Amino acid sequence: MTMSLPRQAAAPDEPPSRPAEDRRHRNRRRALTLLIIMLLIGVPAGYLVISAAQSRDSGKDKEAKYAATGLTPTYPAKVQRRLYQVPIPHPADRVASYETNNWKTSRLYVQFRTTQPGLDTFLEAMGVNRSDLKKGDITFSRRDRDVTGWNFKGPGPWWGLSHSQENPAPSQDVIVNLSDPVLPMVYVVSQTVP
Repeated sequence: MTMSLPRQAAAPDEPPSRPAEDRRHRNRRRALTLLIIMLLIGVPAGYLVISAAQSRDSGKDKEAKYAATGLTPTYPAKVQRRLYQVPIPHPADRVASYETNNWKTSRLYVQFRTTQPGLDTFLEAMGVNRSDLKKGDITFSRRDRDVTGWNFKGPGPWWGLSHSQENPAPSQDVIVNLSDPVLPMVYVVSQTVP
């Protein structure tokens, strides 16, 4: 006679077996996995494409800026305005600038049109005032006029001043055209010795 043993119950520590995955759940999981993979690859790839395009455009802008051989209708950069101490007032229009550098001297050429209060603000920020301007004083050298193409033979009156400072501070020459007293045109050559 053989004795039959009672069946043992499943161990309480074992998790219950999971039901088989149905087709809809499997397709949803695969789609989610595919989406995550595409985002992990697509977002960085898109960023690289955009970054490369911006970098290429920036290089073209810089190339055009440094290839310029005279005044260009742009504001000088903030660092240039600070370095050469040429504070362009607000409001100002008809702004143009050009910078030259060599081992002896660096120069920033700037022109702009402003208002009477803007002119006063500009001169005060440079450390001079309107009474320092002398009628008919063309303070720019022939070289500076040739570089910029400025000629001061048109209707005036023309007023000028030279503002010299000790190195390393820049020295500025300023000419103001007051043919339109409401909107004076200002020309500046600021030079510094590195």
